[in-house]
Amino acid sequence: MQRDRWSNRAAFVLAAIGSAAGLGNAWRFPYMAYSNGGGAFLIPYFVALLTAGIPLIVLEFSMGQKTQRGAPGALAKVGRKFEGFGWWAVLSGTIITSYYAGIMAWAWDYLAGSFTLGWAEDAGAYFYENVLQISSGPGTLGGFSTPVLIGLVITWIAIYFILRNGAESVGKVVLITVPLPVLLMAILVLRAVTLPGAIEGLNYFLEPNFAMLTNLSVWIDAYSQVFFTLSLGFGIMIAYASYMPEDSDIINNALITVFANSGISFMAGIAVFGTLGYMAQAQGVPISEVAAAGVGLAFVVYPNAISLLPGGSFVIGFFGFVFFAMLLSLGIDSAFSIVEAGVAGLKDKWGGSKKKVTLYYSIFLFVVGLLFATKGGLYWLDIVDHYVNTYGLVVAGLAEAVIIGWFYEPDELRSYFNSVSEYQFGNWWNVMIKFIIPIVLAVLLVNAFITDIGTQYGGYELKYLVYGGWIGVVGFLAVASYIISRQKGIED
Repeated sequence: MQRDRWSNRAAFVLAAIGSAAGLGNAWRFPYMAYSNGGGAFLIPYFVALLTAGIPLIVLEFSMGQKTQRGAPGALAKVGRKFEGFGWWAVLSGTIITSYYAGIMAWAWDYLAGSFTLGWAEDAGAYFYENVLQISSGPGTLGGFSTPVLIGLVITWIAIYFILRNGAESVGKVVLITVPLPVLLMAILVLRAVTLPGAIEGLNYFLEPNFAMLTNLSVWIDAYSQVFFTLSLGFGIMIAYASYMPEDSDIINNALITVFANSGISFMAGIAVFGTLGYMAQAQGVPISEVAAAGVGLAFVVYPNAISLLPGGSFVIGFFGFVFFAMLLSLGIDSAFSIVEAGVAGLKDKWGGSKKKVTLYYSIFLFVVGLLFATKGGLYWLDIVDHYVNTYGLVVAGLAEAVIIGWFYEPDELRSYFNSVSEYQFGNWWNVMIKFIIPIVLAVLLVNAFITDIGTQYGGYELKYLVYGGWIGVVGFLAVASYIISRQKGIED
């Protein structure tokens, strides 16, 4: 059966950028920067890009393009015993997509609320009471939140129709969904930098504190930001690259993807902190009192900032609509790319029509994601997100680097991607893959584990933390036992 193909190189690059640039660009990068030394954070960030981000994305592009397979099939080409790590990446992405779609459901609700300004009076109350209808804790699911459930249905219908015809339909969609958030973000940036107090907000975001560079946690945060924001460890970039001809320029495509993603992150930081500077000035409080991390920034703090904009209800509704349309257009590319990674792996392994595999996989993910549409969904989203992102993806990235660096001659892969690329990588790439990236990712894992010991994540009861931890442990043991059994079968 002939493999899907992108209609052209631009479609592939836009799809890769769309996957990398997601919801986290709009809230995680700005928060990470200002809390880790502002402008000084750019130093470890770019070091992390050069030593981990670029080498790993080139590795994933190369594996997909050379083997013409998704993550499980690509690693199986190295050795059948490594196929399980490809499925580990797909499993991690499966879990992430199930709640990522839930976050998009919130954005649909806010987008609709922009016409009525439902969130303008008190975004916090709107978020927790109207949208989430939040319960007392993770042990109390409390039935479904109707607004979130409706948004979830809309999200999965959109994902299915985007993916059902494969790379051809995705290529057409990304021509709109990748430039659109950049355009919408540019509108927000122009509004932000012209507001009173914007300079103070931008100074707070980027004022360098070089003393922070001596703090190991700042460097850990820089590497984790680069790793997560480039969609590494999901199997996405391997799957996407497998739809390219084998002689396509890998290094150029990787560099464009990496730096476009970073540019979108910087734009988001300017838009967010310029507006927060105005909010702080309008309320007469320090910016530190209005800044927030995670979903609180996007669904509580920023909407509250928009509601203070001068110009009346039309202006508030317009910029609210622009912001949440931006979140949705950022999110949809990342969401369907994770689904595509799973579809590619399943189709490579067991065959079947693209439409059927996509339909059944989407239905499965929708059903799993119903947990996050309950009134206790936010609690479970926090728990699952913490463990899957912290352990699942890092283990996948670590496995890729070790497998290619130590069980597959890295010179062979480097010779391949150099032969098809305009720019050439030297032996430094081998060093990054064999030594630097495994060490960095191992440090991330150990640091996260030490931090988690005895810590109640998000303030939840320890029993839920332990339960969340066991999800990761059981998953890891399942994959490990699969790999061991495959190895034994091969040896026998």
